[in-house]
Amino acid sequence: MLKVLFIDTVHPLIREELTAMGFSCDEFPGYGKADYEAVLPGYTGIVIRSKINIDKTFIDRAVKLKFIARVGSGLENIDVAYAESHGVRCLNSPEGNRDAVGEHALGMLLALLNNICRANRQLRQGKWIREGNRGLEIKGKTVGIIGYGNMGGAFAQRLKGFEAEVIAYDKYKVGYSGELVRESSMVELWETADIVSLHVPLTEETRGLADGEFFSKFRKDIFFMNTSRGQVVKTSDLVRALKSGKVKGAALDVLEFEDSSFEALLGDITEDFRYLLEAENVVLTPHIAGWTVESNVKLARVLVEKIRSMME
Repeated sequence: MLKVLFIDTVHPLIREELTAMGFSCDEFPGYGKADYEAVLPGYTGIVIRSKINIDKTFIDRAVKLKFIARVGSGLENIDVAYAESHGVRCLNSPEGNRDAVGEHALGMLLALLNNICRANRQLRQGKWIREGNRGLEIKGKTVGIIGYGNMGGAFAQRLKGFEAEVIAYDKYKVGYSGELVRESSMVELWETADIVSLHVPLTEETRGLADGEFFSKFRKDIFFMNTSRGQVVKTSDLVRALKSGKVKGAALDVLEFEDSSFEALLGDITEDFRYLLEAENVVLTPHIAGWTVESNVKLARVLVEKIRSMME
């Protein structure tokens, strides 16, 4: 019987559907990476979120492996090139949480521009401040999206109806201008954007993408958003840009200070992180942009269908 190893807790739909397809599904909640490596030789597939990194040593142990299925969008915790060179398919499911990310990004932007988090906190402290919380409208602004895949596209769709100029830059795509977005160069984005939102995967190319040089190239002072991966932004440079006013406000669902599983923060609170926590023009959430009740089900369904298709 073909066997699948579940390394993370995922929606039960995946186990149910794979069992119906003839797979035997195993889960060992107390296992660490070495424990998984010891049992790997017997498995055809792996289902994972972000609990461990699947590296060359791990893949070499999995002599029967046909697929690695990640419940989510990014594949940075998997050595995809090495896996595929050994005939192992790497599957993910960004189609499953694109709607959740698009809605969350829009919600964070509205909260940021309209001082919703600050006003809520002040009112709970008995402070009734209207003029000090006068907001800004999305209408008439230029929103620059960097990375126009599932997530960037979903955010652009949610912006429809706000009467903003939505432009997007994607190094690896062309010809995507349409009703929702106009294809742009980074030069144009640096020149015209009022709001900038990152929707790129974490790779060696994008790690630290938003650094001091990046922020300095914007002609206008901008509002900055990141719902992709924390390590795409160099936090110390973002903090400097916030202090100087080059970044007028930031909305961050992901942080450089997350551990690789996204389940906790790394170590002690740094000076830069403390600044973000205390800044009134910064909106923070704990990596939950794609984390809805509905996306939990959709991520599972998308992944099951991809596994089904590859096994046919």
